[in-house]
Amino acid sequence: MTKRVLISTMVLLGTVFASTANAQEAPTPAEQAAAATTTRQAVFKLLGFNIGAIIGMARGAPFDAAIAERNARRIAALAPMIPEVFAAMDTRKFDVTTEALPVIWDNTDEFAEKANNLIAAANKFADTAAGGDQAATLGGLRSLGGACGNCHDTFREEDE
Repeated sequence: MTKRVLISTMVLLGTVFASTANAQEAPTPAEQAAAATTTRQAVFKLLGFNIGAIIGMARGAPFDAAIAERNARRIAALAPMIPEVFAAMDTRKFDVTTEALPVIWDNTDEFAEKANNLIAAANKFADTAAGGDQAATLGGLRSLGGACGNCHDTFREEDE
């Protein structure tokens, strides 16, 4: 009798777990669009976090070549994700809060090219920072910032 109760309990638990798993519905397209937007914004927040310290050095914060190099390498590592997170889902048809312009999905080649330019600029900046020369490093910030700005000019809403 105990074996029969054990088997019945296992079958019942299996049914409950299977029912619970099936009860969870797949996200709606609107929920997927919101999640895609959140993911994209997270990538840009990380990029902003890393360039923020470098910009701070240019504005008078103590210069630290190791941090400048590290953060630029992080930017170079994150930049390939930019076109990837946009390619994951076209959210133009959904009511999401974003600064992304619709042209991103119409001109994916140029968008990817600008991300590649950011990778190159970040790596060049990091290489310069690795040398430890403050003037040379901060002088290279214009090129790194320009790579960000060139993409913003075409693919991001104007800041108000």
